[in-house]
Amino acid sequence: MNPIIIIPTYIGSKRYRDSIDILATYDHVTPLSHQGELPRCLQSLIDCGAQVPIYVLVVAETGMEDQAAQKIAGILSVFSRQLDLHMVDSRVLERFYARADALGLSNIKEGVALAGYGALRNLGLMIAAAAGFTECIFIDDDEIVDDQAFIEKATYGLGKLTKSGIPVLVKSGFFTDRKGNWRSSQKNAWYNRFWRQGELFNRWISKAMDCARLSRSNGFYGGLCAIHREAFIRLSFDPWIPRGEDLDYLLNVRMYGGDVWFDNQWSIRHLPPSSTNEAQRFRQDIYRWIYEQRKLEYAKSQIDLIQIAPHSLDPYPGPFLEHSIGRRVFITALLRMFGPAQDRKGYFKAALAAQREAKAYAESYCYRYFEFQIGWPQIVAVLQNDPQIKLILTGEAILALELAEEAGTTGEPEVADAADVRDAMIADSAEGATEAPKPRRSTRNAAAEAESADSAEGATFVIPNTNQSLFEPAQWTADE
Repeated sequence: MNPIIIIPTYIGSKRYRDSIDILATYDHVTPLSHQGELPRCLQSLIDCGAQVPIYVLVVAETGMEDQAAQKIAGILSVFSRQLDLHMVDSRVLERFYARADALGLSNIKEGVALAGYGALRNLGLMIAAAAGFTECIFIDDDEIVDDQAFIEKATYGLGKLTKSGIPVLVKSGFFTDRKGNWRSSQKNAWYNRFWRQGELFNRWISKAMDCARLSRSNGFYGGLCAIHREAFIRLSFDPWIPRGEDLDYLLNVRMYGGDVWFDNQWSIRHLPPSSTNEAQRFRQDIYRWIYEQRKLEYAKSQIDLIQIAPHSLDPYPGPFLEHSIGRRVFITALLRMFGPAQDRKGYFKAALAAQREAKAYAESYCYRYFEFQIGWPQIVAVLQNDPQIKLILTGEAILALELAEEAGTTGEPEVADAADVRDAMIADSAEGATEAPKPRRSTRNAAAEAESADSAEGATFVIPNTNQSLFEPAQWTADE
């Protein structure tokens, strides 16, 4: 076991803003003048005794890259005495691109970047591959780890075969809120009559929480997932999906012959800042679901992929992958225009997007992931064997304290001073974060147990040197 933790953090001029770049629109951005949620997250990792390398990816609004890097470097310097922290910012990425160009891989810039959810994840996978880590764990900066066995649970089952001989290579945990709830809080209001996303999601996760510890998953939390090396050197995230890159990765894994697993004993507290722009988020969802449906339709023309029928993912997300999704998002956007305290202008834009821009975007980009994915294993193979790439992404992925000193934000702070700064940061970022009870699992019943996946406590698998289908079970052999 040799895991790495990847934490993206998003820095901009203000918390929420409209963006014409559909890929560079994020759920929440930390203003340059605010501490944000990152200090609280890092302190929770200290409290739970995380002793693994942690890489923070600095995603900055255009023109603010240097300021964002200095800000995050200053934060990381306070925690770097107790955590193995590294920072990857635009300067590191420029060096990475320069070396990739020299190796004849200039075409990776769209797919591995510090912009867009999917490209960000791919950068994290590339770091894990280049540095030789065996498990890549993703969390987000607005989360709190409050389980001493967090790393142990993150890696549970990974690199194992089920009793049926199926490899467990990709898994997800789940979020809890301030009160320890793991169900979606989205309301079934009248204006969501044709949406019902929260209700359908809750049907699925309620069943998954009542199964054995590991079960085949219909959901995938990008803010709490673990990917084994034998998966991430073979399969990339989709850089062109505007939002929901995590669930999209689940679909990609299935199309290429694998499975994603749900661990109902691995959780994290998700404490995002309050959202004031639900209309913009819904607009992103419109692009996401229309793109996803069109992508699955295009995949039917690829003879080497396993076809995914929407009903195979019922109750969630199956209904959102059906042909009717375009009509449903349009109607929902119109209905939400008349909901209580809603952004009518924002939902009007969303309705227009459902009719025009989102469909055009899906048609233009739905095939590009498959072209990118064809070359992913070869790209990773070249870059992970290049010593300069490893040095850039690990040795020169500047330690927080070093860059902070270069920027003049720290001198030679004494430990006591650093602790005071850390406490102030945590207090600032922890506003409203109350202690939550541990999530309570439902009583397991015989029917759920019968439908659950096999236990993954079997033999470790060994990967033969082969270029066969990515997740074909025939590749894996039990290690006696």
